[in-house]
Amino acid sequence: MDQLTEPATLKAAATLILLYKVALPLLSGIYAHFLRPGKKLRKYGRWAVVTGATDGIGKALCLEFAKQGLDVVLISRTQSKLDDAAKEIEEKFNVETKTISVDFGGGFDTTKQNKVAKALKGLDIGILANNVGMSYPFTKYYHELSDEECANLVSLNTESTLFMTKLVLGDETQGMVARKRGAIVNTSSAAGVQPSPLLAGYAAAKGGIVQFTKSLACELKGLGIDVQVQTPLWVTTKLAKIRKTSLTVPSPSTYAKQAVRFVGYDVACSPYWAHALQLSVADLLPSSLLAAAVFSMHRAIRKKGLKKEAAKAKGQ
Repeated sequence: MDQLTEPATLKAAATLILLYKVALPLLSGIYAHFLRPGKKLRKYGRWAVVTGATDGIGKALCLEFAKQGLDVVLISRTQSKLDDAAKEIEEKFNVETKTISVDFGGGFDTTKQNKVAKALKGLDIGILANNVGMSYPFTKYYHELSDEECANLVSLNTESTLFMTKLVLGDETQGMVARKRGAIVNTSSAAGVQPSPLLAGYAAAKGGIVQFTKSLACELKGLGIDVQVQTPLWVTTKLAKIRKTSLTVPSPSTYAKQAVRFVGYDVACSPYWAHALQLSVADLLPSSLLAAAVFSMHRAIRKKGLKKEAAKAKGQ
């Protein structure tokens, strides 16, 4: 019998593979989610810029950054909500805030870009959190989406991230590149890293952010700029249309606490432990089986969505 095929050798090889595939990721996950300290974020700069800053994860991130002593620039669509959020942050944490009212829907055109650039000019921006985004009103077949829905999936999820990142990076004379420090945190989704039938357009937009982040992180590695993509699953936000928290569905506040602790570490991560565990289990499944399971779940959601839509139309 060949020495490589002896039972003892095969058993040892299987044990090593098991350690590499399961035990080591499990131990590193426990350390990252429960033991590893967060970084001192002021080292990146004075200001944190957050898009989609008045609700859900975005607002919770603003509060967490302010708690760390960072001044915060809030960017969102509605000025009244921006004013309320900014006032709350200033009163709670005694930091400075600035607000920029911009609708990222319908394309991040030159007028909008210039407005944001003017408001951010001269600020020592240490962190950019690209959080703004949108999904479907409910799960749908891709051909059922309207042209407007398709356009907004790109502009709100992808285009905003690309342009905001370019803006804060600057060049050799100003911005993060000139200062040789900074952190960029892009919010993607589990839909961007695993098959998501009936959310195909959203998955494409969020998957693009994952690849953009990984590529950019490599480009900027030698410039002192940390680039990271975070992939949450369900969080109790308007986007998710879930109100009740659970072990696997945290509140925005709970999620943001973990998200901020991860800044400056892994290039790609899922900061909330239960989400990371779910994604790890999903990675062990054959892609076709995972896609079929998600498809079944999303068809049930679609059925409920169509019923609500029909009832609403009937009521009108």
